[in-house]
Amino acid sequence: MSVIKINAITVPKNLGDEVARRFAERIKAVDGKKGFQGFELMRPTDDRETWLVVTRWESEDDFIAWVQSPDFAEGHRAAMEAANEHPEPLPLTAELWSYIVEVKADGSTV
Repeated sequence: MSVIKINAITVPKNLGDEVARRFAERIKAVDGKKGFQGFELMRPTDDRETWLVVTRWESEDDFIAWVQSPDFAEGHRAAMEAANEHPEPLPLTAELWSYIVEVKADGSTV
């Protein structure tokens, strides 16, 4: 079973490029972590300001372990230091959604 975590973040239009850059700076921070299966940052193609940060995990416990790990905090901090920057936090709001895969593309159920 896969657990999908979607962080729906509100990104003001003038900050879109900066948000994408910051995510790109820390894209590898989660690679190799137990249960991690994938990541995508999705920018809307219409006038919405809600972006989706989608991650896929083997289990809820794997996701929780990642968020509570020192590597999680370090990944956010190190990306900014690597760019020799210490930017201010962006004025974003976020809502975390959780899903499980119920039916796969081949029609099979989990």
